[in-house]
Amino acid sequence: MLDRRNFLMAGAAGVSALALRGQTAGEWGGPVIDIHHHWRRQVKSNYDHLDGAGITRALILTDAPQDAEAAAMPKDRFARFTSVNVQRADTLDQNMDTLRKAVMAGSLGFGEMKSRVAADGPEMRRVYALAGELGVPVLIHFQEISQQLSVGTYNTGLDRLPALLKEFPKTLFIGHADNFWANISTEVPTDTAYPTGTVRRGGLSDRMLTDYSNLWADLAATSGRNALARDPEFAADFLKRHQDKVMFGSDCPCADGRGTGQTNPLPLIAGKCVARETLGALKGLCTPEVFRKVTWGNATRLLKLI
Repeated sequence: MLDRRNFLMAGAAGVSALALRGQTAGEWGGPVIDIHHHWRRQVKSNYDHLDGAGITRALILTDAPQDAEAAAMPKDRFARFTSVNVQRADTLDQNMDTLRKAVMAGSLGFGEMKSRVAADGPEMRRVYALAGELGVPVLIHFQEISQQLSVGTYNTGLDRLPALLKEFPKTLFIGHADNFWANISTEVPTDTAYPTGTVRRGGLSDRMLTDYSNLWADLAATSGRNALARDPEFAADFLKRHQDKVMFGSDCPCADGRGTGQTNPLPLIAGKCVARETLGALKGLCTPEVFRKVTWGNATRLLKLI
């Protein structure tokens, strides 16, 4: 009788074979990797979103208890990062051990790290040090404004990230979420997570990507899509300048890669698939060469998937 892990592996392998037979590069002109796909407990749902959005491969982001199931997914379509909540000091040692064991078992990095702590607090410093020791990236959710679909603040203090990039030069940081993308501009409002209008050049995130070789960027979620939309002229130039460090991700909750079940009311993505909307925006903003880097080459190079 098959145990749960073997059952998942057998079932997923069958689905993978079917999916790959139907997968074509035509829709986006080549393969696409999504570096921000949250694990879905119904195995088929993971394929439904990838196939519906025309995505070839995904990096699954899992909480530690889901890691074994995610690890059973076929390697030709899925890799994984592992995350833990580091808020509780009394479990921090245990959580660091969990992350170490996950990497030893094949996880390619830490993330999405989303805890209600300071970005430069002792908890996250332990994470950065371990990531540097193990030679894996850490994907960080930077959020300063609480919102309906993401209540609270997480990894606060983006303005102190330059000091961390210097302190942990062997650690590969991947910036993500509202505050990271709001800071492409020097003017960052305190009353909205998704600023609109002209980007004032010289923003912190933009400067850090230029100044620090160990910082990369994840375009996932409403925040990434909004960053591309608010000032298209700036966005095209930003993507050209950082073409070797920006990576496509979806962080999309829709069920089928077509927008079904999307609950975010922001007009940019209301009723839509974030992956499709972001890929479409990138198509319009990038040369074909830059598009290929952002949607495939950078992530596969960083994660050593090719």
